[in-house]
Amino acid sequence: MTSLKILVVEDEAIVALDIKNRLEHLGYTIPAIASSGEEAIKKADETCPDLILMDIMLGEGMDGIEAAGHIHKRIDIPIIFLTAYADDETLSRAKITKPFGYILKPFEERELRSVIEIAIYNHNLEKELKDMREKYRCIVETTNEGIWMIDQERKTTFVNQHLLDMLGYTANEIMGRKMDEFLVARERDQHQNEMQKHQNEKAINYEGLIRRKDNRTIWCSISATPLFDDNDQFTGSFGMFTDITERKRAEEELSKHKNHLEERVKERTAELEMANAELQRLNKLFVGRELRMIELKKIIADLEKENSDMKKQK
Repeated sequence: MTSLKILVVEDEAIVALDIKNRLEHLGYTIPAIASSGEEAIKKADETCPDLILMDIMLGEGMDGIEAAGHIHKRIDIPIIFLTAYADDETLSRAKITKPFGYILKPFEERELRSVIEIAIYNHNLEKELKDMREKYRCIVETTNEGIWMIDQERKTTFVNQHLLDMLGYTANEIMGRKMDEFLVARERDQHQNEMQKHQNEKAINYEGLIRRKDNRTIWCSISATPLFDDNDQFTGSFGMFTDITERKRAEEELSKHKNHLEERVKERTAELEMANAELQRLNKLFVGRELRMIELKKIIADLEKENSDMKKQK
């Protein structure tokens, strides 16, 4: 395993050499020693150490606290302050640079090693958390879903850019406001009922109308997950919003078309029933006429026969 590289910043040469020897005895590598704040910034750029051991008091020029501030703006390196002074003013100034530890002079090797190892561990953990936050931030900001987080009082604590684009607001115009304010009035009762279920440890899924900043309304599919603290107390909600306005419009048009077709079917059915009734009536008339024609033909035939018989008798 590669040993850690530690940059030593100390303006007293004898003290600096002593620190270097102690660190090397503990198994660390010392790529450079700087005696001033300006040199510390330069050496940090050149050597890219894993950690900087920085004396606060560095004589003329910038002190260790100022140098640490400049380094933090350029490189993410954990810094441990060495100091013989622990007054409140010095510590308050040092805190601004977010150091990973303090070592008061004089110190023992065991103390030095402990502070260094803890600093490296905390820095790596912080970096992992930072990377994880950045990863989740990218996911949250690039998702095609609007994300809306509220606290137990239903006040907004977070919204992503997609939700802001959906509603036409800026983050400052939504943060701290209750979600209810953005719902169409007739939707609020349903939302409150759903939220009541929500606080009873139930995830909810429903659809609602939300009013945009330009006063237009959009249909949203809302999926919300309750959030709880370590004591199982409800602390808020994580909601995902999907704009389903186009789907709702399509469903409405389809419903209108379906209703229109059903009306046309009813009309055509009524027309067919009327036509069938008329056909049956005409058929009856036709059948009656045919029967009368047959009877008439029979009468004519009988008369002709009777007339023929009379002629033969004469």
